[in-house]
Amino acid sequence: MFRKFIYSQKVAPYVFVLPFILVFALFWVYPLASSFGMSFQKVTLGQEATWIGFDNYSKLMGDGVFLKAVSNSAIYMVLTLVILIPFPMLFAVLINNKLMWGREFFKSSFFFPALTSVVVAGTIFRLMFGEMEGSLINSFLGLFGIEPIKFLKGQATGLVALLALATWRWMGVNMLYFLSGLKNIPNEYYEAASIDGASPFQRFTQITMPLLKPTTIYVLTISIYAGLAMFIESMMLWNGNNSPKNIGLTIVGYLYRQGIEKNNLGYAAAVGIVLLVITMIINLSQLAFTGMFKKEDE
Repeated sequence: MFRKFIYSQKVAPYVFVLPFILVFALFWVYPLASSFGMSFQKVTLGQEATWIGFDNYSKLMGDGVFLKAVSNSAIYMVLTLVILIPFPMLFAVLINNKLMWGREFFKSSFFFPALTSVVVAGTIFRLMFGEMEGSLINSFLGLFGIEPIKFLKGQATGLVALLALATWRWMGVNMLYFLSGLKNIPNEYYEAASIDGASPFQRFTQITMPLLKPTTIYVLTISIYAGLAMFIESMMLWNGNNSPKNIGLTIVGYLYRQGIEKNNLGYAAAVGIVLLVITMIINLSQLAFTGMFKKEDE
């Protein structure tokens, strides 16, 4: 009976998916449920948890530092979407062109930064955007007679440094996503359009962009999450979680501050739940807006 059960065609699919279900339940569902329960409690290490209801959430809504972190993360997310979706798409189209030489070199060159540790990359960019006159960026600006700028002490300039790091690190990854999408577009479409007299711009707007829609939506979805969940880049760029006037503080950084630095685990759990809700609302909204939930016509 046991052997018959194991070799059953009805049971086999469940056996294959069981490892994923166990891992998903153990490392995602359970922590999420536990965090949701903790968000309604006052939890500190070494003390018994006490139920406080919605106090953590009501406190969050009036917490100016938290709202600052949300604002920083939202601005960072929007600007990364503006940079890291259209430009990788254009680079992918250029590299995919038959007339492009050295395409493998450019692929590897663009992708190489993603293999670099975030800690190492953040440290390098902190030195590049240092306030000293001898830092790389200030040395370059000095060639044009511009005085040294304290990039990491200003809201706008600090954001420029963060965006530069994000662009350097993720441009190649998104470009490879679009390259894989371009490989699935039949070349016959472009040949037919050329015969009909379509210009390169028309072929791009009428063929490439519509057929890249699934890839674009995927890149958009993961970029929204990555933008809102950014933390290590900011921490390394400011050499800690305490940037001047919280100009580099993110939602995850605030969660880390409350949960790890201040040992306020219940409040940190509420921050995490709010982050999850914000991310889900934005992503589900854009998926619904782009028609991903609509059934295709038979």
